[in-house]
Amino acid sequence: MFATDASDATAALLSAKRPSDYRHPTEARALLRDLFDTAVAAVSASHCLPPHLPQPPKGRTVVIGAGKAAAAMAQAVESHWQGELSGLVVTRYGHGAPCRRIEVVEAAHPVPDAAGQQAAQRMVELVQDLTADDLVLCLISGGGSALLAAPAPGLTLADKQAVNKALLRSGASIGEMNCVRKHLSALKGGRLALACAPARVETLLISDIPGDDPTLIASGPTLPDATTCADALAVIAKYGIEVPDAVRAHLESGAGETPKPGDARFAGHRSVTLASAQQSLEAAAARARELGLTPHILSDSIEGEARDVAEVHAAIARQIVAHGQPFQKPCVILSGGETTVTVRGNGRGGRNAEFLLALAVALDGLPGVHALAGDTDGIDGSEDNAGALLSPDTLTRAAAQGASARAHLDNNDGYGFFAALDDLIVTGPTRTNVNDFRAILIV
Repeated sequence: MFATDASDATAALLSAKRPSDYRHPTEARALLRDLFDTAVAAVSASHCLPPHLPQPPKGRTVVIGAGKAAAAMAQAVESHWQGELSGLVVTRYGHGAPCRRIEVVEAAHPVPDAAGQQAAQRMVELVQDLTADDLVLCLISGGGSALLAAPAPGLTLADKQAVNKALLRSGASIGEMNCVRKHLSALKGGRLALACAPARVETLLISDIPGDDPTLIASGPTLPDATTCADALAVIAKYGIEVPDAVRAHLESGAGETPKPGDARFAGHRSVTLASAQQSLEAAAARARELGLTPHILSDSIEGEARDVAEVHAAIARQIVAHGQPFQKPCVILSGGETTVTVRGNGRGGRNAEFLLALAVALDGLPGVHALAGDTDGIDGSEDNAGALLSPDTLTRAAAQGASARAHLDNNDGYGFFAALDDLIVTGPTRTNVNDFRAILIV
């Protein structure tokens, strides 16, 4: 699996005197991996969190949080906090970080488990009996919806697991999924903040949401929610999702309604978005300029089916190669956001691998076009890779092994396709999360 060390990649890049040198697959891959590593580093908790820490309160400070970056965020708080500190955060298995005063619990993602449910209950217990002089510092990042598993009264963990699995396979956007999740939870959609009363709540966020709406990040546990139970039912109907009877009854009765914007109970609270896809793309663009290439950021919030997004990117690449429009080569096209995959096959996938596989089919070996797609959290879907790499010779190498890109795409098996070519990117958990990063090099 392709896992070039960052220092090796940099050395290879510096040895290339002209942009045309990036035509060689080794140089192109080193460049793309360097851009990915730069993008991830720019949105790490250690880099972006310390400048936004609030002043210590008169009373106690309790830290709570959930998400793939929660442990790294807790570690950054501990390293820079002056004064008394305690708390608990929950993160995905394998995404923990060593902390001394803040307990780190690991739980399942993307489908919640009992460990996440127990951690959520313990968080609620930690914020009981606080006063107006106390501060609750809430550390929230992508993945928190599954990790902060607290079923609403009358629902069970099994109910939430069933709905989560169906949503993940449906092709629903992250906003649609989180709309449903909010109305099935005892803590999401602002309810966690209400549990902290009368303490002041400061929420620090790392955004995995296209457009960076803070109320959608981890389903907004400390922020009021403008969506309704009727909206959640509309999402379920739109995608034909079968839900347990208890879930439907809960939504139809209005029992799952969330506190709304303007609710006086949120007065005095504050939220700050520390890191976003745009920051990661800007960092990669600056790095590309250092390396002699012109970057173009298409968007930080692209959504839609991964294979459809790939076809649009391929069309842009072909236009550049054939006509020098809308950009002149050599250049790097950058984009972020969160695509979706409607699962129809039984292969091993991931939305970034699916994007690249569809891109390979659409480009059909177009010379001079190389690409990388990866998830900034280091995990593409539920696999062990962050993403993969694509070269002009990808289809040729696959054909030599008897593999059909189209067949793998039909089976949602991007992971299997790129694993056989040794083109997966394996970083391990990065402990941050601003969703997809895509870079297409055209030379």
